[in-house]
Amino acid sequence: MTDLSRNALATAVLLMAACFTPAQAQSPLQPAPRAKTTPVLPAIELSPELLYKIMMAEIALQRGLPQNAAQALLEVARETRDPRVAQRATEIAWNARMLKEALEAASLWQKADPDSAQARQVVAALLVNQENLTEARVPLEQWLAADKANAARNFAQVAQLLARNNDKKAVFELLKGLARPYNDIAEVRLSVAQAAWSANDVDGALAESRAALKIKPDLELAALFHAQALSRRSNGESITFLEDFLKRYPKANDVRLTYARLLANEKRTADARKQFEILVEAAPKNPEIAMAVALLAMQTNDYDAAEKHFQGALAAGHKTPDAIWLFLGQINEERKNYDEALKWYAGITSGERYMSAQARYAGVLQKQGKLDEARKHLQSIKPGDDAQRIQLVQAEANMLREAQAYSDAYDLLGKSLEGAPESIDLLYDQAMIAEKLDKVDITERNLRKVIELQPEHAHAYNALGYTFADRNQRLPEARKLIEKALELSPQDGYIMDSLGWVLFRMGQMSEAVTQLRRAFDLRPEAEVGAHLGEVLWANGQRDEAQKIWSKFLKDNPLNDTLQGTLKRLSPALLPAAASAGK
Repeated sequence: MTDLSRNALATAVLLMAACFTPAQAQSPLQPAPRAKTTPVLPAIELSPELLYKIMMAEIALQRGLPQNAAQALLEVARETRDPRVAQRATEIAWNARMLKEALEAASLWQKADPDSAQARQVVAALLVNQENLTEARVPLEQWLAADKANAARNFAQVAQLLARNNDKKAVFELLKGLARPYNDIAEVRLSVAQAAWSANDVDGALAESRAALKIKPDLELAALFHAQALSRRSNGESITFLEDFLKRYPKANDVRLTYARLLANEKRTADARKQFEILVEAAPKNPEIAMAVALLAMQTNDYDAAEKHFQGALAAGHKTPDAIWLFLGQINEERKNYDEALKWYAGITSGERYMSAQARYAGVLQKQGKLDEARKHLQSIKPGDDAQRIQLVQAEANMLREAQAYSDAYDLLGKSLEGAPESIDLLYDQAMIAEKLDKVDITERNLRKVIELQPEHAHAYNALGYTFADRNQRLPEARKLIEKALELSPQDGYIMDSLGWVLFRMGQMSEAVTQLRRAFDLRPEAEVGAHLGEVLWANGQRDEAQKIWSKFLKDNPLNDTLQGTLKRLSPALLPAAASAGK
C-alpha cells in the first residue's frame, strides 16, 4: 500500500468520524482510555468501490439512516480489516440497535487491533447485552488481565456491566470464576459479595464480604455491606458486628451512622442518640449527620434538639433545604406556633415538596379555625398537572372530613371523579367518606373498582373487609378480604387491627386479642387502642381496657371510634374527654 493510498483511506475514515455526532457515538459502556500504541493498519489500496461505500455511509448518516450506514461500513470493515472502520461501524450499529452487526464489527475491530482495551471491552459489553455470558467470559478475562495494576477498578466495571443481566445466579458464578486470579484484592471480593446478594445468596454474600474484611479489615464499604447482609438474618447480629468494628475503627463515621440508624430502628433511642452525638462532635459541619440527628430527635418528639440540628444542617448547606423547611414547619405545628409554621411552609415555592407544603399550610389555617380561608388557599393554587390537581382535591377533602363536613367532602370528590373516573386516589378517598355517610354501596363499588385497577392495593382490600366487619356483616368475606390485604402488606399495623376486629366479630376471642396486641405494638394509636380495649373488655379484662382508653382520651378526645366505643361501654370516661376537647 502506498503512502498516498494509506493516507487516502485514513482521510476517508476521518471524514466519516467528523460527520458522526457525539449523540450517535455512544458506546455500549464507558471504556478505558485507548492505549497509546498505534495499531497496524492493513496494506490495502483505497479503491473507488471502498471510497463509494464510505461516502454512502456518510450520506446515510446525514439523512438519518444509521442502519444503512452501519451495513455499508461493516462491508468496508470486512474487506479492509481496518480497525478504524470497524470501530466506526460498531458505534453506528450499536446506536441503531443492530446488536448482531455491532458484535460482528466489534469482533473485527478487536482482531484488527488486539492491543485495544476499548475493543475488548466493547466486545464483552455486547455479548453481555445479548445475555451470552458463556462467550463473554474470555473477553472479560482478557479485559481484566490486560491491566492487572487496576484490577479493583476494572473488576468493579465488569461487575457493573454484568449487573444488567437478568440471570443473577449465572452472573454470580461467572464473577466468582473471573475473580479467582484476584482473590487477594478486598474490593474484588466485595464485588463478588454484591453479586451474591443480587442472586439472593445471603450466605455467599456474607462469605465474600467476610473474606474482603480479612484482607482489608478497615474497609468501610465491606463493613457496611456485611452489616446489610447480616440484617437479612437479624438486626441484632448486624448491630453486634458494627459495635465490634467501631471498637477497632472508631473514626469510621459512615459505619457509625449506619449503626446509629439501626439502633433507632430497634427503638434503642438513647443508644442511637449517643452515637449521633459522637458523629456531630466528630463532624460538626457535616449536613447529612446533622440531618440524621434531627430526624431521630423529631421521631422521639424532642423538638428542641430537632430544631437545633435542622438549623445546623441548613447552616452547613444541606442539599435539600426545602425538606428541612418542611420539617421545621411541622415542629412548629406540634408546638402550636402556627404563625411560625406558616412562614416555613410559605418558603417552599417550587419543587417536589411544594404541594405538601401548600397542603400543610392550609391545614394550619384550619387549625386556626380558618376553614374557608384554608379552602380558598388550596383553590388558588394552579396545579401543574393532573396529579397535582388530585393532590389539591385530596387535601381539601381531608380538611372537610376532619371538620366532619362529610357531605361536602363527598360532593367535592365526586365532582373531581367526573374528570378522572379511574383515579385510584379519588376513588379510595370517596369510598372512605361514603362509609362515614353510611353509603356502603358506594364504598363497595369504589373499592372494588380500585382493586380492579390495582390488584395489589392492600388498603382497598382492607378497607372493604373492615367496612363489612365493623357492621357485623358478611364476616367470612370480610375475613378473606383482610387476609388478602395482610398477604400483600404483612407488617401493616392497621391491617392487623382489621384482622383482629373481624376475628372478634366472629367470636374468636383469643385470636382477636393476640392479633390486636400485635397491631397495637406497631400502631399505638387511638383507633387501634379503642378496638383492643373493646376486645379486652369483652374478655373480662376491664381494668386494662380502661387504662388503654384513658391513655388516648387526653390527646384524641374527639376520635370517632374512641367516642363510639366509650359511649357504648364506659360512658363515665366521656366527661373527661369532653372537657379535654374544649
